[in-house]
Amino acid sequence: MNSIILFIATALWAMCTVSASGGPDSLAASPAIKPTSANSGREVVVVFNTRVPESKEIASHYASARGVPADQIIGFDLSTEEEINRTEFRTRLQLPLYQALQDRKLWRVGERPPFPGTNQAPVSDKVVLESKIRYAVLCYGVPVRIQKDPTVREDAAEKMRPEMQRNEAAVDSELAFLPLLERKLPISGPLNNPVYGSTNLAALHPTNGILMVARLDGPTPQIARALVDKAMQAETNGLWGNSYFDLRNTTEEGYRTGDNWIRNASEISKHLGFETMVDTNAGTFTASYPMDHIAYYAGWYDENVSGPFAQPDVDFVPGAFAYHLHSFSAGTLRTTTRHWVGPLLNKGATITMGTVYEPYLAGTPDISTFTSRFLFHGFSFGEAACASQSVLSWMTTVVGDPLYKPFTRTPEQLHDQFMRTENPLMEWYYARLMNINLINGKPLSVCVTMLEDLGLTKTSCILSEKLASLYWTIGKPSSSLFTYNRALSLASSPQQKLRILMERISRYTESGQDSEALADYATILKTFPDHGDKLSLYRRMLPLATKLNRREDQETYTAEIERLTGKK
Repeated sequence: MNSIILFIATALWAMCTVSASGGPDSLAASPAIKPTSANSGREVVVVFNTRVPESKEIASHYASARGVPADQIIGFDLSTEEEINRTEFRTRLQLPLYQALQDRKLWRVGERPPFPGTNQAPVSDKVVLESKIRYAVLCYGVPVRIQKDPTVREDAAEKMRPEMQRNEAAVDSELAFLPLLERKLPISGPLNNPVYGSTNLAALHPTNGILMVARLDGPTPQIARALVDKAMQAETNGLWGNSYFDLRNTTEEGYRTGDNWIRNASEISKHLGFETMVDTNAGTFTASYPMDHIAYYAGWYDENVSGPFAQPDVDFVPGAFAYHLHSFSAGTLRTTTRHWVGPLLNKGATITMGTVYEPYLAGTPDISTFTSRFLFHGFSFGEAACASQSVLSWMTTVVGDPLYKPFTRTPEQLHDQFMRTENPLMEWYYARLMNINLINGKPLSVCVTMLEDLGLTKTSCILSEKLASLYWTIGKPSSSLFTYNRALSLASSPQQKLRILMERISRYTESGQDSEALADYATILKTFPDHGDKLSLYRRMLPLATKLNRREDQETYTAEIERLTGKK
């Protein structure tokens, strides 16, 4: 367990206690939602493509929503394709944006001694000395990728490993070093990010050589525009829901880093009270895996969207983060079926990241650093994304409102708001409170009593399910099954209902109630005719039918297994 997780665990242990009355005070003390300095639309320059009407409309919508001053909305005449050549990038976007920021007095350039961190000798000492802005937001229609230019020859490239001697890049990542433009940094290969892993927000600034760049983008203009609205909705109510992490569980030397990133991210999520599910199978989550109320997802390594995320309905909550690590996860954003970034946005994710060309594992975002900065330190999305990248001028694109910060208010403030407005999200507050106390070793009996005494439990699927699980753990099977039945009757989404049915089947099976378990399997087949893994269900049903001596059912299940496996 790394140091950040140990720190979180220690802090929560010291601060999280259940009061005798079962009150909400413990979560209010959690450092996970410690506010940082406020972000403002005045810190943003918004960039749109004048050839794409929707691009300007999205820029206007964002500026209005976030209070971006009118002189900080800038349009450029750019290609309407996702890919742009190096010359056009430089002459139509990079240089004009740099000059526009000076002309509009949004930053001031002057001479300063060489800036450490980019591992390259400077050609010029001119850098950004003062800046009113910290972020650049690129709107739908602004190209995503810079294509390779085979005519470029740089001495620096010859010193790199062959696979790094490339100059294709993500537009976002190339613009990140815009404050150092006059130092004429090499365009071949990645450059070290001087603020990678930083916990100091002051370092994430153009005067420190870094411009935080993100985009409002996706398969359609409507999806791109909605990213703003969903982010602001989550800022109003907080980010609540379940977390899902998908490991490869690999021991291969070249891939263990990716697994470690995702595993550490899952530990951070768990210690901060999010209901956290971790898949340790070599493959990705199966299509039949019941994901509901998805607030946070990180996994790898399918080329194209798969599993639950390829199903017709995906249950993302407003403000959800979803990230799938793959070399070409953002190969194109104008798709709902290929790669990952476009499909995840299409299904309802609010923020994500991806790579436009092969970055190699070390050149992808460190998702454990992102998770600690975003969930624990309370960084904005743009700040956390920037701090999670070990290199820039490379392949990562960041999609979503960079100002998005769902943890600006303490849980205590949200609790009071939810109480006043009778907001149904209150159940998530108590669920997270319960998880924090459980992870820090509070007696199960205390947690059970708290949920029993909480009136909301009787009308909440989430809290009833938690109580049912605790009842089972402390050896009260009858109470557990009764409470699972109540949770099932309160389920608000198909995926939530499916998950509870699968949990109840496990309890029935453990307690020898085979007939009831078989009935629940039949309910799943009837209720979910498009279930993604019927073969697995029939294979589980067959031994139950055999044990119960139900000959007709045995024949039916056997025939279905043969049909689904092509043996008949």
